Amino acid sequence: MGIVLLTGPKHSGKTSAGRALAALIKCPFIDLDALIEEREGKSPRELYREGPDFFRRAEAAALQSLLPPKEACVILAAGGGLCDNPAALELLKSPGISIVFLETSAETAWNRIEGASGGLPPFLDTENPRETHRLLHERRSAAYHLLAQIHIRAEGKSPEQIAAEIRSAMLLPGSCHSCRESRDASKQKIRKNGCLDG
Repeated sequence: MGIVLLTGPKHSGKTSAGRALAALIKCPFIDLDALIEEREGKSPRELYREGPDFFRRAEAAALQSLLPPKEACVILAAGGGLCDNPAALELLKSPGISIVFLETSAETAWNRIEGASGGLPPFLDTENPRETHRLLHERRSAAYHLLAQIHIRAEGKSPEQIAAEIRSAMLLPGSCHSCRESRDASKQKIRKNGCLDG
């Protein structure tokens, strides 16, 4: 199985669903942002304030450290902006990675951001943070939709429900072959359409 990578824009429920999936199928769980902080000694937010490129280099290096997969199965929750990191996207071509997209509305994600401690993240420090977030959420959702082999509607569902759906989707007959073809086609489409525009 290798790495099961949960993707989606910020606050789409990747970490909570990832933990639930890891418990369900008895696999280790890793949060990529937590791994970045462990390796760099700084939070992703601190690295981003130093400059987006500092953070993206750290993000790609953290992902690289997990490849090739050393465990038979690892559940990995990505940061919301992984699709904006060209080096990280290149690493996703590596064998042994299954990509899952958790789909949520921009409104749900915004409500979660507002309710979180620590204030707004640096990339939402604009004149109209909510509109900035909406546009970013929609663009990143479109990118992850193309990138992922498995799509889960996460709106209104518990982490345990999402985990059960992911497990069922990954056990579908013939999924390995179709996923491989989908991943290659999607990545070509993403590069062509320029989803990495910040």
